Amino acid sequence: MPESPPQPRSLVLGSTSRYRRELLARLGLPFDVAAPAVDETPLAGEAPRALALRLALAKARAVAAAHPQAVVIGSDQVADLDGEPLGKPGNHERATAQLRRMRGQTVVFHTALAVVCQATGFEQVDLAPVRVRFRDLSDAEIERYLHAEQPYDCAGSAKSEGLGIALLDAIDSDDPTALIGLPLIRTCRMLRAAGLALP
Repeated sequence: MPESPPQPRSLVLGSTSRYRRELLARLGLPFDVAAPAVDETPLAGEAPRALALRLALAKARAVAAAHPQAVVIGSDQVADLDGEPLGKPGNHERATAQLRRMRGQTVVFHTALAVVCQATGFEQVDLAPVRVRFRDLSDAEIERYLHAEQPYDCAGSAKSEGLGIALLDAIDSDDPTALIGLPLIRTCRMLRAAGLALP
């Protein structure tokens, strides 16, 4: 009897972020979502870039351990203000403080991506840095923005895909979806390398 062709591997997004879920859906591939159980606390003296890379890979590996036959995507984003990591503010007070510190500054958003398939031993990790220059915002502009969009679950307290674009002077990136949370150009490249069929 002839062997049946190998079944395509399932795809799992190791993230509960709705932003990443919406971005991955653009590719038209069926996928599942799983929450990675990973401690996101930075290590002592850990640079923002290194933190993003470590967490993206840790998330992908954690989910791959539970889904060993699947191709798993892990991702993490850390905002970098002069070498200091800025995470998700979580509330209005911290978001206000973040935006006050970032006004007139260039912040690098390090969006890290990892793709892991335990069954095949595939593992790749990459980084898509995005340089973002904030306008010299007034306190009133910061308040109006935060009340309008409430971006408390976003690293750096601003959603560039929404009203947050009005806070910025410039964005410099080679992967336009990286700032939203999942660099799709790199994602496509890595999924192809892992054996998934994409256009």
